[in-house]
Amino acid sequence: MKKVISTEKAPKAVGPYSQAIETDNLIFVSGQLPINPRTGEMAKTVEEQTKQAIENISSILELVGLSLDNVVKTTVFMTDLTKFSNMNEVYAQYFKTNPPARAAFEVKALPKNADVEIEAVATKK
Repeated sequence: MKKVISTEKAPKAVGPYSQAIETDNLIFVSGQLPINPRTGEMAKTVEEQTKQAIENISSILELVGLSLDNVVKTTVFMTDLTKFSNMNEVYAQYFKTNPPARAAFEVKALPKNADVEIEAVATKK
């Protein structure tokens, strides 16, 4: 059985998808753009975008009583991998111990002209 997870503390979906889906003991968080849910503004730099995307993931997980400590896998999409170290520096601040598995890809473009988008899978156990 699947349950839709949705919160006003993260940006609304920009298409026909859910912010997250809970099934069994897993939470699948859709790719989060670096949009501030209160202002609707997109963060500017890769560092700020990484921070906002992770904060959005955190807000979604908090709705079901979880935190970033429950994240087991992330996927990072970037439009310019030459800025990977900039993203990585901020990312490391959120996942200091036992970081999740991760993949990172350079893509031609992201929705709303973002430079960074991050998706996550978390476990309830």
